[in-house]
Amino acid sequence: MALAVGSMILIVVLAFYNRAQTGAADIISKLQGDRLPREVLQRIAEDLDRVVGAGQGVQINVMNRFQDGLAGAKLEILKFVYDSKDQLQPLERIVWQSSIDPDSGVLTLYRSHSGIALEDKLLDEQKEPWQRELFVPVCTDLSFFRIEIPQGENPPLELWSGEKLPAAITVILSFAEPSKMPDGTFDVPEEGKLVRTIAIDRTRQPTFVVSEYDANQPADANQSTDANQPADANQPADEGVN
Repeated sequence: MALAVGSMILIVVLAFYNRAQTGAADIISKLQGDRLPREVLQRIAEDLDRVVGAGQGVQINVMNRFQDGLAGAKLEILKFVYDSKDQLQPLERIVWQSSIDPDSGVLTLYRSHSGIALEDKLLDEQKEPWQRELFVPVCTDLSFFRIEIPQGENPPLELWSGEKLPAAITVILSFAEPSKMPDGTFDVPEEGKLVRTIAIDRTRQPTFVVSEYDANQPADANQSTDANQPADANQPADEGVN
């Protein structure tokens, strides 16, 4: 009897343990599922903060396109300086670009860094100039990559170029399974997209609209009276109340 009772208790404990292990594995899988895209978005934000925050002479170019029906984009961050001959030279050039890998046939996100400034002085000093401009794959199996310029209540811009910097940049990426649209392109459900809006100039002075309140303005006659509000102290009391 003791052996039978012990076996039953052991079976119940193992069942609860397996259920807890399965639940923990599902939670870890969901947490790690967004880890890679969040790290990519953080790296793009760090490039923008470092180059744009260095001062003037910065240019940002944004372009979106479709390749094999998949949404792709290109972000180019440029930083220029004047040399001793008063000629404009590229100090840094960072490119984030998605493209179809010719070998695997999947959408891949690449990053390139070039210019006078060395990103890694220990490794880049040993490389030739053409080797520093090579595109390095960051992640593969992308199903959606898009860069937009928010315009408030107006539709966002898909193309940006020039010395004038946008107020912010919205980066959208996804690894979810895409579905084919009627026009032949592929799209991803909104719940499968990871979106991050990156402010370009965080030191700018925000514009606030302050509305003035006139204390002498009479209250709206159509405004209903709240029964829970206390009565006015200057209002005479009801004579019928003792």
